[in-house]
Amino acid sequence: MINTRFYLITVFSFFLLISCKEEKYVESKSVANPEFVHRSFTNLTSVMVHDIFSPPVASRIYAYPAIAAYEVIANSDKNYQSLAGQLRGLEASPLPDTTKNISYAIAALEALNTVGKALIFSEARVDDFKKEIYEEIKNEGISKKVMDNSITYGQAVASHILDWADKDNYKQSRTFPQFSISYKDSSRWKPTPPAYMAAIEPHWKTIRPFVIDSANQFVPLPPTDYSIDKNSKFYEELMEVYNEVKDADEETKEIAAFWDCNPFVMNVTGHVMHATKKITPGGHWIGITGIACEQTNSDLAKTLQAYAMCSIAVFDGFISCWDEKYRSNLTRPETVINEHFDQDWIPLLQTPPFPEHTSGHSVISRAAATALTSVFGDNFAYTDDVELEYGLPVRKFTSFYHASEEAAISRLYGGIHYRPAIDYGVDQGQQVGDLIVSRLKLN
Repeated sequence: MINTRFYLITVFSFFLLISCKEEKYVESKSVANPEFVHRSFTNLTSVMVHDIFSPPVASRIYAYPAIAAYEVIANSDKNYQSLAGQLRGLEASPLPDTTKNISYAIAALEALNTVGKALIFSEARVDDFKKEIYEEIKNEGISKKVMDNSITYGQAVASHILDWADKDNYKQSRTFPQFSISYKDSSRWKPTPPAYMAAIEPHWKTIRPFVIDSANQFVPLPPTDYSIDKNSKFYEELMEVYNEVKDADEETKEIAAFWDCNPFVMNVTGHVMHATKKITPGGHWIGITGIACEQTNSDLAKTLQAYAMCSIAVFDGFISCWDEKYRSNLTRPETVINEHFDQDWIPLLQTPPFPEHTSGHSVISRAAATALTSVFGDNFAYTDDVELEYGLPVRKFTSFYHASEEAAISRLYGGIHYRPAIDYGVDQGQQVGDLIVSRLKLN
């Protein structure tokens, strides 16, 4: 009797255990939909436009969330390699508990948006966005347990990435002194109209890079020696800028406007001033990354690979460029032309508040183009509609390099850079991009 009872209890317990065990979760395409990632970056961009971050700082806000999301997928997909040990200071992120049912797609979204939220000001906008996409995902039939497990894992990776980000010297650099302006030396940068803003991020070279060895690893050729002598090389370069603006046709005006990407343009009408807020150069290339992923129907893993590669290239590109900007500390064309030749001359684009050499667009666009070419290949033709929401028409490109070349020359057309800053900037960005592509192994 006792043995029979024991047997029945054992059998009952076994079937109870089997019935209570959750069926193994299988990721569906509707949940692992890259569109949720694209929308997350679009939302992050809109928050940054609202909060107004400078181009270098914006590159940081894109990069860490992209890396966090990628690390989730790399820890769950044997076809992809973690960036731990490949990016400076990044140690292995927490591994998932394989005894639990986890949607790595949801975990990646949680990591992306949690890190992004920690780096911006308008946190409620990220919270609202997460609620929106999570409701859509829940409607796909995801159980509460899977949802909770996935969010928990995503938060663990996000916490790891944020701890790493805290050590990149960004917070410390917020307390560094402002840039000292030399008004006696005509060759040195000075604030420009209409806002006469202080120099942005003069200490960005102290931020820890991801891949390049140091901020000054790729020091470009120096700018032409300053001179207003009409027989000098500098004067020739200055007049090229002056005449490009004076003789601008509709095409060059459109190119300049398309690649403006100035996050804070001050508009002045009489005594009234108001700001126009737009995306940063990095934001434009993040948008291009999304276009490329959608055009190729890239799956979730490849999509996150592309965003990680692009954002890393842009981040290190800004560190390299900003190192040179505050080394050469060259005055802008607007300052020289207004002071010595034509006080009424105005560039097509508003001169941004930092030294001239090298051109940030030239550097980061080339670095980003090199990174994206490594993911999608040469001669990748696409239509760029990133600027549509800012009232600008689409433009077509035959490759990422084609786009980077147009982004670079747009700075001459806009009247804010001399040609050497553009040409040397492209070379600098190519070096940064080549190093990143050669060193990083993602798959």
